[in-house]
Amino acid sequence: MTLRWPALVVVVSILGAPAAKAPLAAGPTREEALTALADAGDVDSRRRGALALRETGLMADLPRLVAALRDGDSLVRAFAENAMWQVWSRSGDGDIDRLFAIGVEQMNARRGEVAVETFTEIVRRRPEFAEGWNKRATVYYLLGEYQKSLADCDEVMKRNPYHFGALSGYGMIYLQLDQPAKALDYFQRALGVNPNLESIRQTVETLKTLLIQRRKDTI
Repeated sequence: MTLRWPALVVVVSILGAPAAKAPLAAGPTREEALTALADAGDVDSRRRGALALRETGLMADLPRLVAALRDGDSLVRAFAENAMWQVWSRSGDGDIDRLFAIGVEQMNARRGEVAVETFTEIVRRRPEFAEGWNKRATVYYLLGEYQKSLADCDEVMKRNPYHFGALSGYGMIYLQLDQPAKALDYFQRALGVNPNLESIRQTVETLKTLLIQRRKDTI
């Protein structure tokens, strides 16, 4: 029996980050933000630290932000997740960042072929920039080029093993390829990095139920 997989809403995926906001007014330095984020006794301090890192954080700070995804305070968790997306979206090169913004606009305008060209130029010029690969993976997914999208997700994970969006993206692709067991594995790995992905958690439970039913149907 072949099951038709239901449309599954995935909020955080290869499809990308929350919309960028205007930079904050001058605030804590990166070092001050990291110190504040580590203040176990002061939730307001941790909130300020996580919020500030969206502007000042570096890739080297990802382990601390990942830890903050398990904070007892929901705002700290939300600010940490947003900070991770913002850190990922900074290449360290102003020209590349401007080109990246153009590519995101093209993608959002559903100009897929043009966006592929833009992100291809980004990864050619700055191959270490994981988010360039991630956005091209997104566009390939939207164009139905699933094998190319998988290949780009591989490039993302080589450079950024914390990328829960790319892990979710693998899951979405494997659903399209009717490989639910692989999809489930990657969705669970995404939750292992970021346990706050509620839509992914719901998808995991749905897949578990459907896989159980599929096994029963083969008996």
